[in-house]
Amino acid sequence: MADIKSLDDLKSAVGAAEPQKTMAPVRVAVRDKLGRAYATGKRKNAVARVWIKPGTGKVVVNGKTMAEYFARPVLQMILAQPFTIAGREGQFDVMATVAGGGLSGQAGAVKHGVSKALQLYEPGLRAALKAAGFLTRDSRVVERKKYGKRKARRSFQFSKR
Repeated sequence: MADIKSLDDLKSAVGAAEPQKTMAPVRVAVRDKLGRAYATGKRKNAVARVWIKPGTGKVVVNGKTMAEYFARPVLQMILAQPFTIAGREGQFDVMATVAGGGLSGQAGAVKHGVSKALQLYEPGLRAALKAAGFLTRDSRVVERKKYGKRKARRSFQFSKR
């Protein structure tokens, strides 16, 4: 070992072993015995349990159609975003149960659940959904009200007299 005087000598002494390249894990489709993929989506205080299976594009949320449950077109658009990004409009049926929060948070939770279920059903869609940011849970929640304040941060109006 005393005859190593340069990096080349060190490489030859170690055997010039190439560093191990770690391969990305091979993702496999995860489906139940009925051919459905399941995922849980969350947004604000809403939690959605979502099942997707191949079909005609029918979306059922808490036993109602998407148009009935999410009456606002903006919320319906939010639910359709994962399928648009993946290029799978009208190819999957969605069955979701959602609880907690308001309609906006519930729509975001269903969108998150649909995105996760899509990438479990077809692992090849993961890159597109991840690039769009649909697989990341949006952790923002309402800040709690503090004592001595009117709201979370808003103080009472100051009066000198």
